[in-house]
Amino acid sequence: MSGIENLLREDLRGVTPYGAPQFDVPVRLNTNENSYPVPPEVVEEITRAVAAVAADLNRYPDREFTDLRAALAAYLTDTSRDHDVTVTPEQVWAGNGSNEVLQHLVLAFGGPDRTALGFTPAYSMHPIISGSAGTTWVDGLRGQGGEPFDLTLESAVAQVREHQPHLVFLCSPNNPTGTALGLDVVEAVYAAAERAIVVVDEAYAEFARRGTPSALTLLEGRPRLVVTRTMSKAFAFAGGRLGYLAADPALVDALRLVRLPYHLSAPTQSIALAALRHAASLLGTVEVIKEQRDRIVGQLTVLGLEPVPSDANFVLFGGLSDSAQTWRDLLDRGVLVRDVGIPHYLRVTAGTPAETDAFLAAMAEIAPKAIAPKAIAPATDRSGL
Repeated sequence: MSGIENLLREDLRGVTPYGAPQFDVPVRLNTNENSYPVPPEVVEEITRAVAAVAADLNRYPDREFTDLRAALAAYLTDTSRDHDVTVTPEQVWAGNGSNEVLQHLVLAFGGPDRTALGFTPAYSMHPIISGSAGTTWVDGLRGQGGEPFDLTLESAVAQVREHQPHLVFLCSPNNPTGTALGLDVVEAVYAAAERAIVVVDEAYAEFARRGTPSALTLLEGRPRLVVTRTMSKAFAFAGGRLGYLAADPALVDALRLVRLPYHLSAPTQSIALAALRHAASLLGTVEVIKEQRDRIVGQLTVLGLEPVPSDANFVLFGGLSDSAQTWRDLLDRGVLVRDVGIPHYLRVTAGTPAETDAFLAAMAEIAPKAIAPKAIAPATDRSGL
């Protein structure tokens, strides 16, 4: 150990930074991006919005991003109207992607001598963000109720009571499995985790199958509950870097203690507002993507593989004898998917019909040698994404 490594925090030494492979291939289905480009009319609106703020870039932006919080609150209220949910601007917080929002939560409520619990495999940034703030991470377990990736109410509550965390992360739909949680699990975890902030990560909520509930319906009367969302996926806005959350106003106010000054730039605020004004247009691809997701599940089943039914814009599929080799075989055919570190499983994003065609054609070629001779239970490697 020498040089910079010797000066690095001890808990960061030897740690691998987050990152997904980036290759210039015809079909990129590894990072759960929306494959559809931003529509021309939205591009024009964004261009006008940025031009409108450009002359004032000598000034700091609105520190409270007031207009954006109001627009996000209106969007959440409108999309939850069937459940009579009203979200106010005071309940909304935003950051440069949902990762920054999650970081604010950990900075405010985690830290040294505090513990965060997540049920893995799940989103790999939860433990990374927790660890970067000195918070002890606990890998909770899934698959205690029979199905390999299920999180049952009884198992979740037992683990919360065992570890007594200060933060609990629940993903619904979960990444990388695509599975959604019942609200009874969220309610039970909240009740059991009496001192914890309970974070329900709903990054893929817009892709959920009809009837899948959102934890937004549970916010009232639960001051420690947080629901996080993003514009990266359903809004086809990954490059815009805008994530947000809804929670009790007092919890939102606490996040001001840890955010950097003026953390949302004027251009970021303006393009996010432009996108929200065109929400219907941007979300117009959601149903098509869901159709491709369900098509992937159906066709992989026909091929003899084991896809996990999904409420997200991706499919985790198993039954592979060698997932690393299958990943390479797909890449050789110009298709990039994600190896999430679960033996015998890979994850594929649901893209355009043409991209789905290419992926399924490649899998049809590979399947005869890729499928395991018999079902193999997933190992306990829980690196996820």
